[in-house]
Amino acid sequence: MRVITPNADNVTESPNARMTGLAAPSRGSAELSTWTVEMAAGQTGPEHVIDREQVWTVTAGVLEVTCDARTERVAAGQTFVLPPHVIRRIHAPEAAEAHVAMRADGVASVPGAEGTRVLPWAR
Repeated sequence: MRVITPNADNVTESPNARMTGLAAPSRGSAELSTWTVEMAAGQTGPEHVIDREQVWTVTAGVLEVTCDARTERVAAGQTFVLPPHVIRRIHAPEAAEAHVAMRADGVASVPGAEGTRVLPWAR
């Protein structure tokens, strides 16, 4: 068993959210990564694609999730599953937090841009 305590080294700030890495291969897991996402009211992430399934549980507030041109409002206590290889965008109409789980080897891409990007909080 491994107990992981989040610290400042595991935090990634973007213009749209704050991700705090929890379990990841760099912190002792073999296959999975988990992290928390905090978004202030009005923040919207960019359209992007992840090559792995993600499971999000909203722990506070509300997220509006657009996936494959369909938008759902997901409130605290609800979980949504994002399939791989589908364009998605996350918007926080109010301050929100979520816990996310994914296979640790997932990468992101942006429609119209070349290449992929690793998710540093998930490594």
